[in-house]
Amino acid sequence: MTMTSEEAERYLLSRELFGMRFGLDRMRRLMTALGHPERRFDSIHVVGTNGKSSTTRMISAILRLHGLRAGVYLSPHLVSYGERIRIDDADLDAAAFARAVQRTARAAELVEHSLADDELVTQFELLTAAAYSELGARGVDVAVIEAGLGGRYDATNVVPSKVQVLTSVGLEHTRWLGPTITDIATEKLAVVQEGATLVLGHGLHPDADAVAEAVAAQRGARIVRASGEPSVEVGAPGAFQPRNFALAEAAAEAYLGHLDSNAVAAAGAAIRIPGRLEVIAEDPITLIDGAHNAEGIAALVESLPEIIGDRHPVVAVLSILDDKDAAAMLATLLPACDALVLTSSQNPRALPPPTLQSLAGQLGGPPSEVVADPGAALRRARELAGSAHGPDGRAGAVVATGSIYLVGDLVRPAAQGRASIL
Repeated sequence: MTMTSEEAERYLLSRELFGMRFGLDRMRRLMTALGHPERRFDSIHVVGTNGKSSTTRMISAILRLHGLRAGVYLSPHLVSYGERIRIDDADLDAAAFARAVQRTARAAELVEHSLADDELVTQFELLTAAAYSELGARGVDVAVIEAGLGGRYDATNVVPSKVQVLTSVGLEHTRWLGPTITDIATEKLAVVQEGATLVLGHGLHPDADAVAEAVAAQRGARIVRASGEPSVEVGAPGAFQPRNFALAEAAAEAYLGHLDSNAVAAAGAAIRIPGRLEVIAEDPITLIDGAHNAEGIAALVESLPEIIGDRHPVVAVLSILDDKDAAAMLATLLPACDALVLTSSQNPRALPPPTLQSLAGQLGGPPSEVVADPGAALRRARELAGSAHGPDGRAGAVVATGSIYLVGDLVRPAAQGRASIL
């Protein structure tokens, strides 16, 4: 019986119970069971702390406009799992996604027969294997693959990539990747292949740069350093997106050998990144941004004037997961805000809103309210921001940020139910 898209989503959600289990043995077995789809296309592997999804999409856009059939694997998604697998600038449709999950579920059953009794294929491994299976079946020339967490033991790290891209390195996921920039860079750069090309983002932390030099020397890899400025105008809003596009240019050139300026210009003009400085409503102007660490929040704050001008009040809707440095994120965001509405995403790792409110108060933040439901929190923030049609005729601005899961909750149709938490 053919699996429906709803059944595929339920099947994947059921796998959250198994959490994260690092290691590549299960993925390698899955690839064998599926006939090694990861070997049917060239790949570019993108790792880093911030900017991975944007850079991944941008690389794919440039390659596609050079006439290649390009695929993308992203994580996480905002509304549906199918967003994670893109072919020729389109999300995978629901029916094709369900078929890919069904193929992978059958392979997972075979693999699990050979594993220890308490060992099962994880949700992210299933998703990654389904992506590779579909990308291989669709005959893409090249796939741009965004790593999930880290690199060395991330499920994506079974592709024989020709180019690896390091966007940035910050202190995040220290529980799994290590306590220092050097530790984290070492884990991420474990994806570098023998004789490959490693493309480094502009302004990389010196400790991460030192690791990159050492790893490249050890593996005979060529290093390419991206400039901080792209060669073309970039349509995606945000002061940080030109830097991401410059990195994408360098990665695409490392793969292709040369770039066509007209194709690059077309890619730059057309690129938009869902969930990143995305305006979802007007009067008051309301935007969502998936920044989830202090560096991401800093990039958001830097770019806010470009989107909202001098509008006031600026009201932030905020949810942060418990494994993030909430104090650093708040310290960066609070000076740009006139009011806060603190809420929670569906993710059980979201910090309780009263905890965020207390922390914001300790940091000298603006007036704040707690509204537990994210949709209600957004409506309350819009009330606080005002409207051009209101009594004083002035509309401020609303920004919802702090977690990609909050952004997903705000854009997901209410009838769709619960989202993935991984």
